Parts: sequence; structure tokens; C-alpha cells
Amino acid sequence: MSRFEDLVAEGESVPTKGWDFSWFTGRAIEERPSWGYAKLLADRIAKAEAALDIQTGGGEVLASVPAAPPVLAATESWQPNVGIARRNLAKFDATVVEVDDEADLPFPSDHFDLVVSRHPVITRWDEVRRVLRPNGTYLSQQVGSGSVRELTEFMMGAQEAQDASVHPSLGPLATTAGATPMEATFSAEAAGLEVVDLRQEALRMEFYDIAAVVHFLRKVIWIVPDFTVDAYRDRLAELHDFLERHGPFVAYSQRFLIEARKS
Repeated sequence: MSRFEDLVAEGESVPTKGWDFSWFTGRAIEERPSWGYAKLLADRIAKAEAALDIQTGGGEVLASVPAAPPVLAATESWQPNVGIARRNLAKFDATVVEVDDEADLPFPSDHFDLVVSRHPVITRWDEVRRVLRPNGTYLSQQVGSGSVRELTEFMMGAQEAQDASVHPSLGPLATTAGATPMEATFSAEAAGLEVVDLRQEALRMEFYDIAAVVHFLRKVIWIVPDFTVDAYRDRLAELHDFLERHGPFVAYSQRFLIEARKS
């Protein structure tokens, strides 16, 4: 097999379960936001009595906190991740519930003083407010509009701008990944939350080989929604040739931090 075929096969073989990105070490890099979400999470969790992590993935980020509050719960929509999250969060005796991203949260109103979410696919601002106690806080790091656009457009061609940040059926009380900070703020406020912190950064990404690109597109499925190796083999071959001759492919991820409070 050629080097291209070997690398593509390797990228296809790596499991995509969970949100552990350690496999990319030495093959791709991404700058991290200056605010340090994991540290902010640990600080907030340390002061909480009851906390909820929405769309926890495999629970990897939540599991990194030094200690958990007396009540800790998490939701996840993708069934393969649910078991991983339960194993990762078992040390905290956390409750992990399989819940569709668009569904109502299966918890009582005014139940948590802290709700968190890292890179949610959908934010149900109305449900976040409902489950928060008065003076409770929602802390979230979100994927902003145009994230990794450079890779999307290389693979798929130029993309028309789409207003898909407000969920088509749930309306302005729910935003999807790719919302702008302003759109997220408007939706939070429409749900009755007060936005107390808002930050945004563009973060440099570098891909060093085509295996990293293949695995990334399999794992982060919204970058090229219909991605398969067979469907995009010609573009992958062109990108492989570029990487071999000219070095890393550079793209930029868009991230914003939003913190909102229930009065």
C-alpha cells in the first residue's frame, strides 16, 4: 500500500468514542482558549452544591475536576459515550442519563445551582433556566460560527452562509453549534437569563498528516456532515500531497465562553 493509503487506513481505524483527543499528539495541534475552561469548571464545581453537565461526551472534562459537589449529574445523547461517561464519573457517584440533545432535561425545576456544558450541539436555554436554582449559574464553552471553515471549504468547496444557529423547530430559546456570541446572548436573555461574562477567540489549528484529518472528520462530524473516505478520497489525496510537500494545513477554530445567571 502507498503511504497515502496507509495513513487513510490508520485514520479510519481509530475509535471515535468519547472526547479524548490524545491520539492527535504529534499529528495535529489546536491552541487552547486563554480563559482555561477546565480551570473555570473546577473553580465553579468546588463551590457548587448540585451541578449538571449537559452533553458530557465521555465525561472526560468533568472527570478532571479535583472534587465533585454532593449532587452531580450529566447528560449525553450518543449511546456509545454514555457507558464511557458512567465509568469516568463513577468516582464521583454521578448520575449519567442518556438524553436526546433537543429533549427537555429529565430533572426537576430549580434543582441545580450550577449547569455547565462544553461544546454543546444544541443549547436549550429555556431548559437551562428551568433547572437552575435562583442565582444559579450556567457556564459554557461553545463552538462559534465558522469554526474550521478552512477545512470545510477545502473538502466541500465554498459554502453559502446559513442562518442555522437558531434551532428551526425550537425557536430562539435554543441555539445550535455555530451560533455567534451575540445570537447566544439574545437567546439566553430571551429565556430569562442574565449574561454576566462573554469572551471569544479564534484558535490556530495545524494538521500534519492525512490520518489526523480523516480521524478528525470522523470524530467531529459537523465539519463535513456527509464525510466518508470513499466520498472524499480525491480531496483527501490532494490534501495529502499538499501536506507532504508544503507542511501543515492551517485552520482556525472559533470558541466563545458564555456565563449566564438566573435571577
